[in-house]
Amino acid sequence: MSKYEVMTNICVAMVSSPLGWLRLEAQGNALTRCKWWDKPVDESGDAIQGDGKDEPECFTAARRQLDEYFRGERSAFDLPIMLCGTDFQKAVWHQLSLIPYGTTISYSTLASLTGRPKAARAVAQACHCNPIAIIIPCHRVIGANGSLTGYAAGLERKQGLLNIENGHTK
Repeated sequence: MSKYEVMTNICVAMVSSPLGWLRLEAQGNALTRCKWWDKPVDESGDAIQGDGKDEPECFTAARRQLDEYFRGERSAFDLPIMLCGTDFQKAVWHQLSLIPYGTTISYSTLASLTGRPKAARAVAQACHCNPIAIIIPCHRVIGANGSLTGYAAGLERKQGLLNIENGHTK
């Protein structure tokens, strides 16, 4: 067996949200990505249209749970996920998943929680590389002075997510 395995059978679906489109990717029945997307199309420019018949169960659950989240009815996700990243990234993503709904912490606090108190910049980069937006809530990490900083999908979306979690509308 080779040291490297080719990932095959990646399923893709698009989800509309109040803050824009999300692209879901799954391998098997595990969500591997939830990424902000500008348009409901794939890289080739073709519209992604699924009939839902052959899609993984995790997409059905993700759609339902994301819809509940955006309506303010869900504060935690229960989805099968598969993460690919370095050990450090996975440690950061794990700590992100422990940040309570509706609260924020600083990058330096997050660095301390990962056991690397001087690694705030590396933590910020791991947040930037988070493959599963919203579900792994990197939007809950802010600057040490309380300012909104660094969100791969833009600060407007980050503020929108925090507003949802604090019961405010966009």
